[in-house]
Amino acid sequence: MNTAVVNVKVNPQVKKEAQKVAEDLGISLSGIINGFLKHLVRTRSIHFSLNEEPSEYLIDSLKESRQDIKAGKVVSFDDPNKALDFLDEMIANEKKTQDN
Repeated sequence: MNTAVVNVKVNPQVKKEAQKVAEDLGISLSGIINGFLKHLVRTRSIHFSLNEEPSEYLIDSLKESRQDIKAGKVVSFDDPNKALDFLDEMIANEKKTQDN
C-alpha cells in the first residue's frame, strides 16, 4: 500500500487518551485518523460528538426541578404576553413588600 506521512502536533495527554480509546476499539490511532480523513473527503463534512457526563450540580438541579414540578411550584405560559404580565405582577408585589 502506498502511504504518505502526516505530522500533526497534538497535546501528549490527548494522544495518550486517544491511543487508549483506539486500543479499546481494537483499531490503531493511524486507522482512526485514516478513517476520519476518508470520511472528510467523501462527505466534505466534519462531525464531532462529545458524550459528557452531567455534573453533580446539574443532577441536583434537575432533581430540584422535578420536585418543584410535582409540588406545583412551576408556572407555565402558552402566551408570552401572559408571561410578561406575570413577571410585571411579581415585580410589583416585590416592590410592595419592600415598601412595607
